Amino acid sequence: MVIFIFPLITGMLGVVFGYGPTLIWESIVGIFQAGYESALLTEPLILLIGLGVWHHFHKKRLSLIPTRFNRQRREVCFMPEGAIEPVFVPWESLSAWIIEAKGTTQFGIHRQYGMGIGFHHGDTLTSLEFQCAGLELAISHWEAIRGYMEYEVNDLKSIQDLQDLQGPDDPPHEGLHTFRNARARMHQQIREGRRSRLSGFFWYLYHVMTLWTIPNRLVEWEVRRLERIGKQALPEVMRAWSEPLPKEQWAKPSEELLRLSEQVRRMHKRQPHRPITQIFAEVCRRG
Repeated sequence: MVIFIFPLITGMLGVVFGYGPTLIWESIVGIFQAGYESALLTEPLILLIGLGVWHHFHKKRLSLIPTRFNRQRREVCFMPEGAIEPVFVPWESLSAWIIEAKGTTQFGIHRQYGMGIGFHHGDTLTSLEFQCAGLELAISHWEAIRGYMEYEVNDLKSIQDLQDLQGPDDPPHEGLHTFRNARARMHQQIREGRRSRLSGFFWYLYHVMTLWTIPNRLVEWEVRRLERIGKQALPEVMRAWSEPLPKEQWAKPSEELLRLSEQVRRMHKRQPHRPITQIFAEVCRRG
């Protein structure tokens, strides 16, 4: 196919610009050689810069202490910037918000979204905000946190595993197990006739071109490294706070939260097609 396409392209360019096919072909080869020589110099430099940026941000994790959520205590632990000791906040006193910004550039309208959580510590608002790709994704981040705290959602599969590549005994992150599960599912689909052998060939071709299992192994190495760094950064008081409690000592949701949650469920049952954000807003206005 490629053998026939190149003469066709050179012939069309020759007709348009009045050049012969030989000259066009030599020009294409020259451009390829020039790009190849420059790539030999620039790509290693880009790789070194990328590794330097990656190492810089990962070293920050030695000093950054993440916000932690404790479902058994129904508390959230913040480490405000510049603070010496962490601050423990009741879960139901936490505030959450969605950020939506809109601006105009020479390329058109530009929108930015984010999610924030925080609390009032005295007269100061301590908050944590991060950027999101879209409004629905920002809301989903909060719902994932709320699902963990209120509905005991423990794994990503329950809320986001659209490809169904997590087995019951697999760790929650991606890795070698997701690659093997995808390969096993692909073979099963071929045996059941839901997928062609040609599709299976291209599956193998794609993963060979993307270095087979090396990306999955890098993800697992990254996860282990982050877990090790994260545990080293935690203060001792936060470690003790994160220890599990006996079930009889678990904190219970307040009566007000149970009442409002029941109102949300009843209203959602009556109006299943109404956006859930509007239902939450109306229930909060009613109090």
